[in-house]
Amino acid sequence: MTGHQRSTASGARILVRRVHLWLGLSLGLLFAVLGLTGSALVFYTGIDAALHPAIQAGQDNAAPGLTAPVWDRALATGRSRWHDPGGKWTLEVTPEGGLIPARYYPAPGRHGDRQMIWFSADGRRIVRAEPWGRYLMSWLYQLHMQLLAGEIGSQVVGWSGVAMLVLLVSGVLAWWPRGSWRKALAFKRDTVPIRRLRDLHKLSGLWSMLLLFVLVATGVLLALPTVTRVLLAPAAIPAPKSSDDAARQITVVQALGAAHRALPDGRIMFIDVPNARDGAIRVRLQVPGDPHRRFPGSYVFIDQFSGRLLAVHDVRRAGTGTTMAAWVRTLHDGTIGGLATRVLAVLLGFVPTLLLATGILHWLRRRKAASSGRPS
Repeated sequence: MTGHQRSTASGARILVRRVHLWLGLSLGLLFAVLGLTGSALVFYTGIDAALHPAIQAGQDNAAPGLTAPVWDRALATGRSRWHDPGGKWTLEVTPEGGLIPARYYPAPGRHGDRQMIWFSADGRRIVRAEPWGRYLMSWLYQLHMQLLAGEIGSQVVGWSGVAMLVLLVSGVLAWWPRGSWRKALAFKRDTVPIRRLRDLHKLSGLWSMLLLFVLVATGVLLALPTVTRVLLAPAAIPAPKSSDDAARQITVVQALGAAHRALPDGRIMFIDVPNARDGAIRVRLQVPGDPHRRFPGSYVFIDQFSGRLLAVHDVRRAGTGTTMAAWVRTLHDGTIGGLATRVLAVLLGFVPTLLLATGILHWLRRRKAASSGRPS
């Protein structure tokens, strides 16, 4: 390598280190907050249940079948308390017994928050009802996804995530060894504190870099759905309408039966029942091969009056882009490998805080050493 080439390489390394430093100082706190809240949310349903023991009642009982009358009974109980002509109800079909989780969405533009509701196992009582964002775990969810700032917050999280990807890559480039890899990967216990801080910072970043990159990249795709559509081009989910030609809506049990017949190998997870007369009933199912157990990507649409099948969105037949998009959430929340990867996701959520703390301490010690004239 010529002297000019060495000078150019040295200048590029200095530039990369400065980019890494200033990105870390400007985004480090946000990165840490998103990491810590993400760790809490990996098991958010379990934590929420632990904080509200009443909703764990009856979990040892068998879950109601698709033909059980409790589904229609719970819907009637909910509608007796909340009924917006343009609203929508969502009932969750869980594999556990006990309470029936549900959500009520007021019509867009109407005053009022989405309500999170838990019906008794027989569907006759409302055991718990709280607005989304008004209890701890939902507040943490909104902080993580939107910084408590709605759509603007989602944009900030998404585009900051892009900068965080640059931060991670610049950290690797700034570290990239010019000599011995063994020495570059070693933790020097007997050196001065500032060197130990640097080693702790670089090694925690290096060993977690690939997994952090996956978590941040998938977080960007979740926060920026428009970008996801451009990059992955998943098939559009249908939005059919019901034909308003009858006075009476079909029962939840009838809709569940129609969805099961349309996708008999699917496991029903949610059923959306509209109040608006032109809305279609939407049933969300997990089919074999869909990676996410709680929020799968296949849907069956049913006319709410005639019970006629309107459309089926099966992720297995929706193209490569849809298949790739189906993996985004399960990669982000750690559910890809069950309990082991969820625990790993929790641990990874603490790494940005460790990187922030060690990075700032190292930077402050270097500044102090530079001002006193001592070598750093």
